[in-house]
Amino acid sequence: MIEYALTILKKESKIMSKKDEPIPADKKKAEKTVYICNLSEDVWPFIQAISDDHERALEIDENANLADRDLFTTSEESDLVFISPKPIHEGFVKYYKNLFGIRKLELLTPRVHSGETCRDVYEDKELFEKLIDFANHVKKLTLISYSTSEQFLTLVNKLKKRGITVYTPEAPEEEDAWTVNFFGSKSGIRQLAQQSAAEEPDFIMSDGLICVNIIDAAKIAAKKYIKEGGVVIKTNKGHSGAGVLILRPGELSTEYKICEKEIYKILKKDAYWDKFPIVIESLVNVNFAVGGGFPNVEFKISKSGRIDYLYYCGLRVTKDGVFQGVEINEDVMNDRLMTRIIDMGFFIGEKYASNGYRGYYDVDLVAAKNGDLYVSESNTRRTGGSHVYKTALKLIGKDFLDYSYILSNNAWKLPKGITLTFEELIEKLGPVLFNKKTKEGVVIASANLLKQGQLAYIVFGRDEKHALAIEEKAQKILAQLV
Repeated sequence: MIEYALTILKKESKIMSKKDEPIPADKKKAEKTVYICNLSEDVWPFIQAISDDHERALEIDENANLADRDLFTTSEESDLVFISPKPIHEGFVKYYKNLFGIRKLELLTPRVHSGETCRDVYEDKELFEKLIDFANHVKKLTLISYSTSEQFLTLVNKLKKRGITVYTPEAPEEEDAWTVNFFGSKSGIRQLAQQSAAEEPDFIMSDGLICVNIIDAAKIAAKKYIKEGGVVIKTNKGHSGAGVLILRPGELSTEYKICEKEIYKILKKDAYWDKFPIVIESLVNVNFAVGGGFPNVEFKISKSGRIDYLYYCGLRVTKDGVFQGVEINEDVMNDRLMTRIIDMGFFIGEKYASNGYRGYYDVDLVAAKNGDLYVSESNTRRTGGSHVYKTALKLIGKDFLDYSYILSNNAWKLPKGITLTFEELIEKLGPVLFNKKTKEGVVIASANLLKQGQLAYIVFGRDEKHALAIEEKAQKILAQLV
């Protein structure tokens, strides 16, 4: 019987496929990076609280359409697996790879698109097993994402339960994950500013209060509006201007009771106003001559806790407070202002790092005509400018602030009536597309956004004049198609 059993075992070992055999450690590749584009997860509670079903679906869809833009934030990776909530246009992938000279890129998409991309990954058995297989073929599996969400941490834990060692360089440890939502919220950064007033006098915010329901919010906001001639109302954590109300002189009644009712009626429209803390702030009279009115600075905290300054810029913001893109160049602000906001950014980063936060963060500011510089918010994630920064590094070099004037727009509306495929867009914009020799021109940052009548782009020019001229020419070319 023993001999028979040994014979069976020998036969089974011979027919065992090479795929099933464990790979010796010395035969494994050093590392593989998996990037998960999970934009919606960063503000998932906010999205869930949007009352209008159509608006909620649009928010999820728009975030998913921005996934191909996120490819640009990973352009330095040589062996990348990119997981997006939606398939990415084949022509766009080819364009992206040619632009950056990328050879090895694997694209994966979960079968289900719910908006919770990390959840969709671990609930997709086939895709989840692929991640396990990736891990078994490398010495080190690195997992990064747009934001460290609850869903992302759950995915990491599920991989660990399968015996996988996962390296998460841009995520805090699980016990410190509260820092993402706390410091990335309107109320959290305001509390930090109040606590830090004595240590860092430059870290100030416009006069404001935090309240917990729309009844009080309407009363407080009405009083401030009548007294100061305007008011800003913010939900605790919105997205790209969503969840921000800017009420200017003449838009509301100056009679208190009527004004209160008008504000209450606005806040009543969406459930998120009554679900999360509400911040009510003074309306700042913006000085657009200082950093374009909205200076910004971005950093990254490494796993060791080291804080690295990345770049400064001016934010391109609509009158309604909707973020559109960035403007990057050494002349966007003077040296004094640059030094001031970088020093402040380091100070804030030290607070984040000491509490365990890891990953990207930025500081958004508003320049006031009274000479003050107010912090408006901080994003504890990759940002709407991170892809521009990574593209500039790759195409221009580490001295991009000195040698290029950079403009971006994440959602420029195509002229009404125009529908373009990505191939048609490339053909029409051919005369102004980025030239690797001159290092000037337009970089198309998304193909999926075309489906919703929008264009995401980055413009590189030798100076401000040339950058604006290239942007204007590109827009004119498209306008003439009507």
